[in-house]
Amino acid sequence: MTDPALLRARGLTRRYRSPKNSLFERRSFTTALEGADLDVSEGSAVGIIGESGSGKSTLVRLLLALDRPTEGTVEFDGRAVNAASSARELHWLRRQTGIVFQDPYASLDPRMSVGRVVGESLWALGIPGDRRARVREVLGDVGLEADMADRFPHEFSGGQRQRIALARALAHRPRLLIGDEPLSALDVTVRAQILELLTDLRARHGLTLLMVSHDIGVVQNLCNEVVVMKDGRIIEEGPTEKVLLQPQAAYTRRLLASIPTIDPGVAGRG
Repeated sequence: MTDPALLRARGLTRRYRSPKNSLFERRSFTTALEGADLDVSEGSAVGIIGESGSGKSTLVRLLLALDRPTEGTVEFDGRAVNAASSARELHWLRRQTGIVFQDPYASLDPRMSVGRVVGESLWALGIPGDRRARVREVLGDVGLEADMADRFPHEFSGGQRQRIALARALAHRPRLLIGDEPLSALDVTVRAQILELLTDLRARHGLTLLMVSHDIGVVQNLCNEVVVMKDGRIIEEGPTEKVLLQPQAAYTRRLLASIPTIDPGVAGRG
């Protein structure tokens, strides 16, 4: 991946203490991530793929300083990210990044109106300007009506809730948008709509995108770079077309071979 990198990780490792089964048992550790190096260039779209438990979400949490690495460093635009910093000291990073999670309903507070949900980061991060106008603007950006700001999350469909979550992630105009399986809870038709929306938003706003997904088709359509993870390690990375069409690692080949396909002859019958 080419420089300059907007986001850079070197040697990221995360180990967790395993519970002891007896008083005299030696303390052991579980390694969730081991020695990960990652560069995300400004304006690029990078997909991270791998099976469940491969370390994808752990990597994202460390990149966003939502967890502290056992070893390794993270830099955003050349500035060191210190996960041990206070919430206020990390405001600079929160202003530059936004994240969309897998389950749109679970990530939205049902007691808050859509306007409060979307505008939460503007107030929390002290973003200046007409915040209510910005909420209306970003709702329109994701294909929702401005008057929806007065309604509550339970009044919307799954696809609309994910648009609300996306609006919240974009309200403070981040440079980097991270999606942690943001399409996996949606049905096929809605998934295609949100995928198209993400492509459009990235083009219009010059967003850098980091997409975590087990759906290789999503990464293939949205990302120009791909990172393959297995057992907490990055085992292959490069341009999406090259990695997916000419994979070098045996694991990547097995992962691609596991994608279900439909025999055209079978599809044409019945």
